[in-house]
Amino acid sequence: MIPLLLVLLLALVLFGAGFALKALWWIAVIVLVLWVLGFLVRPVGAGGRRGRWYRW
Repeated sequence: MIPLLLVLLLALVLFGAGFALKALWWIAVIVLVLWVLGFLVRPVGAGGRRGRWYRW
């Protein structure tokens, strides 16, 4: 009975990790797209120069 429970627990952990990693990949792709769009669609500042959209 114990080995069966361990196998089921391992399957549950791996399924949860796989789902979490897949969700993190989708979030990373969305953030990357927004980051690239932020560089492409920058506001034009004074003097016709393109300003930075972030304040770093």
